[in-house]
Amino acid sequence: MSLTKARLILAVVSTAAEEAAIVVIWRWGLPEIGVYLSRSVLIGVMVAWAVISVAIFLFTTRVLKKQTVVGLPTMVGSRGRVTNPLSPQGMVRIKGELWTATSAEGSIGRGDEVEVVGEDGLKLVVRKSHPRRT
Repeated sequence: MSLTKARLILAVVSTAAEEAAIVVIWRWGLPEIGVYLSRSVLIGVMVAWAVISVAIFLFTTRVLKKQTVVGLPTMVGSRGRVTNPLSPQGMVRIKGELWTATSAEGSIGRGDEVEVVGEDGLKLVVRKSHPRRT
């Protein structure tokens, strides 16, 4: 059985249990404290609860199906600044993180903007970035 199908079955069973709890509270709990609501209010609450449950199920299913890609290959194309000169190896700051980097084209000075063009083991390969055209 697929994970989504198992989650669907669990969602249906738990929603049915929640709906039953709403009926029990409406039938016996509220009258104990002197609150009497009509059947139309009960039906409205149950429909609203079912709609919320379906919306939450659909949202979480979409979120869980998304595959997050992490690691050095996702850095290609990112831009950052040199913190320690690259000649050919040094440090760059990209997305708020410090990375060891190797220059793909000679020395690059501190403060220069670079673009990630590849990876070599756990090091980024960068080149001096050219201004973007708008």
